[in-house]
Amino acid sequence: MLVKNQKNIFIEELSTMYDEKEIESFFYITLEHLHKKKRIDLALEPTLRMDASQLSFWQSVLKDLKNNKPIQYILGQTEFYGLPFLVNENVLIPRPETEELVELILASNQYRKSVKILDIGTGSGCIPIALKMKMLSSEIEAIDVSEMALATAKLNAELNKVKVTFFLKNILEIDDLGEQYDIIVSNPPYVRNMERFEINANVLAYEPHLALFVQDDDPLLFYRKIAQLAQKNLNPEGKLYFEINQYLGKETVELLERLNYKNIVLRKDLYGNDRMIEASL
Repeated sequence: MLVKNQKNIFIEELSTMYDEKEIESFFYITLEHLHKKKRIDLALEPTLRMDASQLSFWQSVLKDLKNNKPIQYILGQTEFYGLPFLVNENVLIPRPETEELVELILASNQYRKSVKILDIGTGSGCIPIALKMKMLSSEIEAIDVSEMALATAKLNAELNKVKVTFFLKNILEIDDLGEQYDIIVSNPPYVRNMERFEINANVLAYEPHLALFVQDDDPLLFYRKIAQLAQKNLNPEGKLYFEINQYLGKETVELLERLNYKNIVLRKDLYGNDRMIEASL
C-alpha cells in the first residue's frame, strides 16, 4: 500500500471528529515517527510503500485517534522547546504556553552565571530539562508527588543527556524545602472543576487529573503553598515563576502581594491570555 494513501484514509475516517488541518498534522507526525520521513520527503517520493507491520501500526494509530487518545500518547513522544520528550498517561503533554515560561526564565536570568533552580510539580521534566540545556552551569532539581511521573522525567533527562536531580515529595505536607534556591518555578494544577467544560475530551479522558484540577473553593492552593515555601527557601534576590490559570491572574497577583512579594509582573501568552507571573522577595 502506498503511504500517501493513508492520508486520505485518515481524512475520511476522522473528519467527523477533527478538522482537516489537525488530521493532516496527525498524518505527518505519524509519518515522521514510523517512516522517518517529513512532508517534503513524501512529496519527493510519492511511491513510498509500507509493509504489513507498518500498515498495522497506521491502523492502530487510527483506532486510537478515533477513541480520542492524544497523538502524543499514541506515539509515546512529543517535542518541547525543540527537544524530544517521552510522554505517557502519567504526565501531562507539554504545552506551548509552558515553552513561553521557560523562555521568560531564560531571558530574565541570562546574565546570571550559575544558579540553583527548583521545579515544583515537574511531570515529564520538560521545564528543568529545557532550562538545563541552556543553563549548563546551573544546578537544577525537580520534585513531584507522582512516582510514575518522576520515572518518566528521569528517562527524559537521560534522553536529553542532562543532569537534573529528581525527588519524590508532596509539597502540601511539608513546611520547608530543605535547600536554598535562586529560582523556584512551578506549573501546578490550576484548572477549576467548573472549567472542565472547556477541556477537550481527549484531555479529560487520558491526561492525569492529579496534574490538572483543583477544587473550585480553593483554586490557588498550590500557588499559596509554593509562595509560602519560597519565602523560606529563596535566596536574597531570588525569583519565583508561575504558569497560571488565565482567569485568575489578578487573584494570583494579589496573593503574592499579601505575602509581601515585590516586582510582581503578570505576563500574557501568545494567545493574549494571562499566563505567567514573575516575582521576587
